[in-house]
Amino acid sequence: MKLVTFQIATDHRIGLLHSDGASVIDLAVADPTLPADMTALVTLGSEGLQRVAAAADKAGDDAIRRLSDVTILAPFPNPRRNIMCVGKNYHEHAQEFHSSGFDSTAGVTAVPEHPIIFTKSVTTVTGPDAPIPASADPTNSVDYEGELAVIIGSGGKGIKKADAYGHVYGYTVINDVTSRELQSQHKQWFIGKNLDGFCPMGPCLVTADEVGDITESRMTTTVNGEIRQDVSVADLIFDIPTLIETLSAAMTLLPGDIIATGTPAGVGIGFKPPRYLKPGDQVTIRIEKVGELRNAVV
Repeated sequence: MKLVTFQIATDHRIGLLHSDGASVIDLAVADPTLPADMTALVTLGSEGLQRVAAAADKAGDDAIRRLSDVTILAPFPNPRRNIMCVGKNYHEHAQEFHSSGFDSTAGVTAVPEHPIIFTKSVTTVTGPDAPIPASADPTNSVDYEGELAVIIGSGGKGIKKADAYGHVYGYTVINDVTSRELQSQHKQWFIGKNLDGFCPMGPCLVTADEVGDITESRMTTTVNGEIRQDVSVADLIFDIPTLIETLSAAMTLLPGDIIATGTPAGVGIGFKPPRYLKPGDQVTIRIEKVGELRNAVV
């Protein structure tokens, strides 16, 4: 299933993207007993998905909304807590960032021995086609980072790698927008990655059963049509089961938690000189079987 959060008038609703690709089934109309937000739906697990499928089967014309008549938001416009992010999780990117002079976490080697975890605030989240506010960065050093995000379904503590995929509800696309100079000035990653609007997400939450083996997917990031990043998800240094095991060893994961798995080589800071985003640029991140996230820079 491809689940979306959308706005109609002033209401935020959840829906199921129609197979025609041009409309969405308004679940608030198809089945008013379903939850009104994505986190609550994810919390219902497989029962919720069964109810969505049943609602879609019986949905009448009054439940069909043309995409041109609604605004697609991030799947989680207001996540229940900060997005958990992974730094330096592709080999070539670990090397390019290590060599950039902006890596305050750098040790003897470029590739970390254990996952590097930081978070992005809920106030960073915006949706597809929402503007990336580069003008909010006083240092004019805004960079893009295309990433696959994992959505936790059934939560838990002490989840083992062998069981990890059983806790994955689905996937979405994230742009971990970053102010490089702020990231460098503060000698850590939080401030440079947490300007309001610095986490475009979406357009869909695609359920794990529809995606299948996510490691078979490729991710590309283009800026103004030029391919900057191109990688297989299989190339992650710390794969999805390792990330889930690592995080859940320290904390209880909750339904609807979002884990951004890291960005590959090709970010703006990797060029000489750096190629930062500027107003008027268009950034598109595409992950096979998950979706395409497009945002303009302002």
